[in-house]
Amino acid sequence: MRHNQSKLIKPGATIGILGGGQLGRMIALAGRAMGYRFVTMDPTPDAPCGQTADEQIVARYDDVEAAMRLAAASDVISYEFENVDAQVAEVLESKSYVPQGSRLLRITQNRIREKTAIQEMGIPVAPFRVVASLADLQQAVRELGLPAVMKTATGGYDGKGQWVLKREEELAEAYETLAKAGTELIVEQFVPFELELSVIAARNPDGDLAVFPTAENVHQDNILHLSIVPARVSAEIRERAERIALTIVEKLDVVGLLAIEMFLTRDGQLYVNELAPRPHNSGHYTMEACATSQFEQHVRAVCNLPLGSTELLTPVVMVNILGEHLQPILDRIDALPRSAKLHLYGKAESKEKRKMGHLNVLAPTVEEALGLIEKLEIWSTKTEVQS
Repeated sequence: MRHNQSKLIKPGATIGILGGGQLGRMIALAGRAMGYRFVTMDPTPDAPCGQTADEQIVARYDDVEAAMRLAAASDVISYEFENVDAQVAEVLESKSYVPQGSRLLRITQNRIREKTAIQEMGIPVAPFRVVASLADLQQAVRELGLPAVMKTATGGYDGKGQWVLKREEELAEAYETLAKAGTELIVEQFVPFELELSVIAARNPDGDLAVFPTAENVHQDNILHLSIVPARVSAEIRERAERIALTIVEKLDVVGLLAIEMFLTRDGQLYVNELAPRPHNSGHYTMEACATSQFEQHVRAVCNLPLGSTELLTPVVMVNILGEHLQPILDRIDALPRSAKLHLYGKAESKEKRKMGHLNVLAPTVEEALGLIEKLEIWSTKTEVQS
């Protein structure tokens, strides 16, 4: 049944994107192929999404007047990152059609609200405590044990805003360092996991649901390095991960995409670690390996079109191209495997550890795809897994 709020936004309409990074760029590329127009708002001139949109409004994310201009130019508005200014989100909701709404943003912007909401669904998360003082932290560590992970409740990505606590002697320094962020702090029990999985699920305003195949993620220095699909786990674990994702999407009334990161322990338990209400780095593999990419699915979902098939057409490994990998990739452009698909994001400045693009390597098996990546000798083979 169609919700009162839901509208069908047909091709030819203009989609506004709050945020001008690579996720917005790839949403716009997918949506343009379907016949939509795009306007984006981002403070960086010639931002990655600005290069692929019809228009870029160059303004800070808290600029209410610029948000009004974005609303006036758009038939529907989406966002490509979750740290949206609350006042701007309110303005956009009152002046335009924002099917994703702000409730999901409020939950996913704050780790405490996020973990509490998941826990209330009966889905396992790592045991956690909220801490507001060094004494709270010491008490939390007594209850949860060491190692534990302290994180800022808001902000923080790619390992920023967190500290793995291993010894009691470092508690004071860790607390003092993270407390400077001026946000609430959360301490989680360290989950001794075997690997990280992620699942991306979609829902449109009419309540149609779709889930992409589970990805196995490998990190280096807290930044996603590889996404391997199909994940090298049993079919039963993949199905369980996908069921968890669909449950969360349905119970949170998600519109658009939601990425769900999970830890898999040695005894086969799954713990949800984080949610992201948008396309996700670990879903880039879908661009060539699935019948519908995550970016096309996002457009379909926010426009209330029927969701596309998420069938996996081929095994695939996605490898991130960071600043230090960009020149080696360009130097070896003629040596890339013929089944590799290169995506570069058009960022003006290449910096070490900055995501500049990704490579999707398609092959008959994920082992062959991993072998092709290794042969390029661009990425170090050192992998590291962090909670």
